[in-house]
Amino acid sequence: MAIRLHFLNRTVASFLAIGLICAASMAGADSARLDELYDRLQGADAKESHRLAREIELEWSKSGSPSMDLLLKRGTDALEAGDSAAAIAHFTALIDHAPDFAEGWHRRSLAYLAAELYGPAVADIERTLTLSPRHYDAIATLGGVLMKIDKPALALQAFEQVLAIHPHHREVTEALEHIGGQTGEMDL
Repeated sequence: MAIRLHFLNRTVASFLAIGLICAASMAGADSARLDELYDRLQGADAKESHRLAREIELEWSKSGSPSMDLLLKRGTDALEAGDSAAAIAHFTALIDHAPDFAEGWHRRSLAYLAAELYGPAVADIERTLTLSPRHYDAIATLGGVLMKIDKPALALQAFEQVLAIHPHHREVTEALEHIGGQTGEMDL
């Protein structure tokens, strides 16, 4: 039974991923501040892009509520401590109270990934990208899921999408070196 559920988790994640890669390329409804930061990120050199990415990530983490910020912090702390169940619980509470806060969905996807629950992780990535289509870390997370379920060609598409938004994304650049060896495609 466990093997069958594991297979279904990977299958569901694969099908959802294909749709997400397409959806991530659509224009989003990000704030004017984020629009400006994303535009500047496109033409930035590696050093400047790192600073701009931190600013973008700060914008992503602003829930607008001290209570929601506390749930985000508690979930993040639990995730960093390796307690994925507690992280999922905190992020679920956050999402229940702030369903339009994209970063809550993204962080819960990371917690699901830590628990090796790929289907729910991909579903949360989908919601993140619906709320914030240029959330390059969510797209990178999708690429990571695709790598875990042995879909390097689809992961490559996700990582290419990340680089279209954030051309100097370090983790994606490193992942592409690994994927290039698997797919034979390294020309980015």
